Amino acid sequence: MASDPPAPGESPSSNPPSVLPAPGWQGIASDWSSDREAFKQVPWGKAMMWIFLLSDTFIFACFLIGYMSVRMTITVPWPNPSEVFALTIGGRAIPLILIAIMTFVLISSSGTMAMAVNFAYRRDRAKTTALMLATAALGATFVGMQAFEWSKLIAEGVRPWGNPMGAAQFGASFFMITGFHGLHVSIGVIYLSIVALKVLRGDYERSGNYQIVEIAGLYWHFVDLVWVFIFAFFYLW
Repeated sequence: MASDPPAPGESPSSNPPSVLPAPGWQGIASDWSSDREAFKQVPWGKAMMWIFLLSDTFIFACFLIGYMSVRMTITVPWPNPSEVFALTIGGRAIPLILIAIMTFVLISSSGTMAMAVNFAYRRDRAKTTALMLATAALGATFVGMQAFEWSKLIAEGVRPWGNPMGAAQFGASFFMITGFHGLHVSIGVIYLSIVALKVLRGDYERSGNYQIVEIAGLYWHFVDLVWVFIFAFFYLW
C-alpha cells in the first residue's frame, strides 16, 4: 500500500521513520551490544565501581556467613569478645573500648568523604583535597589501631590455627575477616591520597569532570558499611 503523500511544504525526507527498539529481552540485548541505552544515565566509571562493590559484597557475605556457621555449630566454648578485646586503663579492664574508638574513627571518615564530594562538584579544589586527605588520615588511624589490636592478640597467643582462650577457629575467623577488611581500608587510603593530590594539582580541572571523587567516595562508604556488619557480628555477638 502506498504511503500518504507529504504535506504541502514538507520534504519527503523531513520525517524519517523512527526505529523502535525490539521488545523484551531482545531489546535489552540490542541496547547492551550497541552501548546506546544500557548505561545512558550512568557513567562507565561509576557503573564499574558498583559492579566491583557488588562482587566484593558477595565475598564479605561468604566470610560472615561462614563465621556465623562456625559459631552456631562448634561445641568448644567461644571466647567472650568483651573480655578478649578489653583494654586495661588505669588498672581497670574496659571492654571493647578500642573497637568503639576504631568504629567512631571510621564512621567519621564517611562524613569527611561526603563533604569532599560536595566540594568537588563545587570546583573547590582546596577544600576537596583537605577533606580527602583528612579521610585518608582517619583511615590510616583505623589501620594503625587495628595493627595494635592484632599485635596484642598475637602477644596473648592467638594464632590462625590455635587460640588459648577457647575455640581454635576464633583466630582464623578474626585474622581472616578483619585482615581482609583492613586490606580494603589500606587500599582506600592509597586511592584517596592519589585522587586528592590529582585534585590539588588540577588534573580534573581541564576536563571539568570531578566524578572520580564521587567514585572514590562510593568505595570508601562501602568499606565503612562493611565494618558496621563486622562490628555487629564479630564483636557484639
